Amino acid sequence: MMDQMSPEIAPPAHSATRRAVVDLGSNSVRLVIYEGDARNPVQIFNEKAVLRLAKDMTKTGRLGEAVMAQTETVLRRYAAIARAMGAVAFEVLATSAVRDAENGAEFAALMQARIPPMQVSILSGEQEAALSAEGVLCGIPAADGALADLGGGSLELVRLDAGRVGQAATLPIGVIRLADRAGGDLLRARAIVSAALEETPFIAQAAGRDLYLSGGAFRALARIHIAQTSYPLNMVHHYTIGREEARDLAGVIGEAGRKLIERMPGVPRRRIDDLPYAALILRRLLRASNASRVVFSANGLREGWFARRMPPEIRAQDPLLAAGRDLTRGIIRDSALPPALINWTNPLFAGETGAQRRLREAACWLSDIGSHEHPEYRAEQAFLRVLRQPGMGLDHHARAFLALTMALRYEAPPDSPFLGPARSLLDLHAARRTETLGAALRLAYTLSAGTPQLLAGTTLTLAPGRLILGLTEANGVFAGDAVLRRLDRLAQMLGLEAETERR
Repeated sequence: MMDQMSPEIAPPAHSATRRAVVDLGSNSVRLVIYEGDARNPVQIFNEKAVLRLAKDMTKTGRLGEAVMAQTETVLRRYAAIARAMGAVAFEVLATSAVRDAENGAEFAALMQARIPPMQVSILSGEQEAALSAEGVLCGIPAADGALADLGGGSLELVRLDAGRVGQAATLPIGVIRLADRAGGDLLRARAIVSAALEETPFIAQAAGRDLYLSGGAFRALARIHIAQTSYPLNMVHHYTIGREEARDLAGVIGEAGRKLIERMPGVPRRRIDDLPYAALILRRLLRASNASRVVFSANGLREGWFARRMPPEIRAQDPLLAAGRDLTRGIIRDSALPPALINWTNPLFAGETGAQRRLREAACWLSDIGSHEHPEYRAEQAFLRVLRQPGMGLDHHARAFLALTMALRYEAPPDSPFLGPARSLLDLHAARRTETLGAALRLAYTLSAGTPQLLAGTTLTLAPGRLILGLTEANGVFAGDAVLRRLDRLAQMLGLEAETERR
C-alpha cells in the first residue's frame, strides 16, 4: 500500500541568494523577499497585513492578547513563505510597538521560540533611525537635508549631509500613538508634535535643503497629491514637490473631515484615520526644518537592512548606472558595446555636467533593451520598460530621460502619444538631449550591427559647421542609404552639415 502522507515540499532551486525580512511595525507587518545582491534591491515578494499592534498601548502599556495572536498567525505564514521560496535569511525587525510595550520582549522571545529559524530583533530607536537612513541613501546616495520616517508608534528623524548620516532622534509621535495621546483631538496633537520637535533642534539644519519622507502614512499623502494633480508617473519613490505645495497638501488633508477624505482620489482606505495626523506632522516638520522641497521615498528600514548585507563592491556602485546594467542583463547582445558607445558619443556632448554624463552612460547600457521585442512594438516596449523599471536609483527625471532616449533610439515618431508622460517631465533642453542621443545611438547600431568590433571602425568628429563620420577601409562598414539618412538627421539636430570620410 502506498504511503498516503504528502512529502515535505522542497524549496525551489535557484542560483541567486534570497533573503527575507519582516518589518514588524506599530501599524502593519510586512514581509519582503529580496533576490540576489544587485545594487538596486530586487523584490520578488511583498505582502502586508495591517494589525495596528500599537493600538491602545498608550492606555495599557502592553500589547493586547488578541493582536499578539493575530501577529503570530501572520508570522507563521511569512515563515512558511520564506521557507518555500528558499530564503537563506529570515529576520523580523520589531520596532516601536514591541520596543516600548511592557510585554514586548517576552512576546518577541516567544515568537522566536515558536517559529524557528526566524530571528527576531527588537531595534532601539537609534538602530531604527540608522537603518531607515541607510535605506534612503541606498536609493538616493547624495541625499542632503533631513529624513523623517513616520510609523504607527514613532517618528524617526535623521540629519543627512550630502550622503552622510548625522544626528538622529526617535520621537513617540507615530500616527497611532499620536492619535491615542491626543484623544483624537487634532489641536492637542499639534501641541504634542510641536513640543516633540523642539527637542530636535538639528532638524533646522535642513533649511533650504530637502526633507525626505518615508513611511506608509507619508506615502499615502504622496499618492493623493499624484492623483489630484494628474501627475504623469504613478510612482511615489522620488516623487518631489515644493515646500508650498507640501504645505497646501498637508493643510487640505488636515482640515478635511473623514467623509471628504474618503472621496479624495488616491486615498488608501486603511490610511484614512491616519492621514490627518500625518498631515499635521508634515506641516510641523516643514515649519521646523524650513526645507525647500519634499522628496518621498519608498525606501526605509527594510532596504537599509538589505544594504548592510550587500557586498562592499556592489554597495559602492552608482545605483543609476547599475540599474541600466541590471535591466539589460540577459538581453544585451554584447556587453562590450555600451562602454564603446559611451566613448563613441563623447564628441557630441562636450561640456556636459557630471549628472548629464551619468544619464548618457546609463542610456548606452540600456540601448539594446529592445533587441528581443517585436519590431512593430520595439520602441514602445523599450520606452515602457525603462520608464517603469523597479530600479530605485532613478528619480523621475532620469526615468523620463532614459525612456524617451530609448524610444527615439528605436525611431518612435517624436509626436507619438505614448511619449507624453516622459516629455511632460523634461524641460526643452533635456528633451533635445534625448533626441540627439537617441539619433546617435540609432546611427551607431546601424553602422555596427550592435557589435563593438564594427563600431571600432567608425568615429564621429565635430569640425566647424560639420559633423564628420569617419569610416575605416575594409572594416565591413560603409555609408549606405540608411547610414547617410541617419547621419543627416543627427547633423540637423546639431545644426551642422553631415560629411563622411574614408580612412
